[in-house]
Amino acid sequence: MRKAQIKRKTKETDITVQLNIDGSGKVKLKTPIGILNHMLELFAFHGLFDLDITAKGDYKKIDIHHTNEDIGIVLGQAFKKALADKKGIKRFSWASVPMEEVLANVVIDISGRGYFKLNTKKGALTPKVQDGYAFSDCLHLLESFAKNLGMNLNITVDPLSLDLHTNLEPIFKALGRALDQATQIEPRRKGIPSTKGIIDP
Repeated sequence: MRKAQIKRKTKETDITVQLNIDGSGKVKLKTPIGILNHMLELFAFHGLFDLDITAKGDYKKIDIHHTNEDIGIVLGQAFKKALADKKGIKRFSWASVPMEEVLANVVIDISGRGYFKLNTKKGALTPKVQDGYAFSDCLHLLESFAKNLGMNLNITVDPLSLDLHTNLEPIFKALGRALDQATQIEPRRKGIPSTKGIIDP
């Protein structure tokens, strides 16, 4: 079973992530960001990942930035460690999830090269902040996650809703489903899923 535990402690945050890629969707989340707890629960449930995150930070004293970013960093590092050399994984995947008027499309490539891109229509709405959490905070977390995992993460949301929750929920559900598929072992694949014979660490 592909598991990892990563701990990151700085002057600003203290975060521990325990991950089992081949889990059943069990979650235990203790972070000071309520809406993010909910989104990570959806991510793990639909990705069938066992995920335990404990996060303490300067959220109340300063702002949400450090805690939010560092959760993304440590989560990405945990997936990277659990996947090890990535032998036999499917590597590519995509998923689409709707919620009311919003449709989120998530496409990923576990290539070893971290990159994040959000696609929306020009002049799209700016979702309202909820409990101190903004849409831009979510994008920052996803960028940190993608870069530290070494994943090309491309997300299209159309249209954007004014309601933050309505935008975030299909994104995290689709991300969980896509990452579950990309990390599955392809029985016909005997080695690294790259013609180079290696996926950059």
